[in-house]
Amino acid sequence: MDQETTSTATVLDPKIKKRYYPEARIIVLDDNFNTFEHVANCLMAIIPGMSEKRSWVLAVEVDREGLAEVWRGPLEQAELYHQQLITKGLTMAPIEKT
Repeated sequence: MDQETTSTATVLDPKIKKRYYPEARIIVLDDNFNTFEHVANCLMAIIPGMSEKRSWVLAVEVDREGLAEVWRGPLEQAELYHQQLITKGLTMAPIEKT
């Protein structure tokens, strides 16, 4: 007597593409009233994992280049960090979706 085995196979529709959560960039702009120290402290306080050294490098980049990308990641988080940096008085570019 042969036992018949049945298996269920899942076939993915090749027409369906995986959707990724939109990403965004947070950019701080240079201004004439925020100090290096204030910019660096704000970045350390708001951006997760921001080191003191990195925050100072970015503060200098803002001054020299006129702007610096300080964070890139999921749009929802970008909106939160962007708003918090605005609340601290930093001059911000609009969020750039990537």
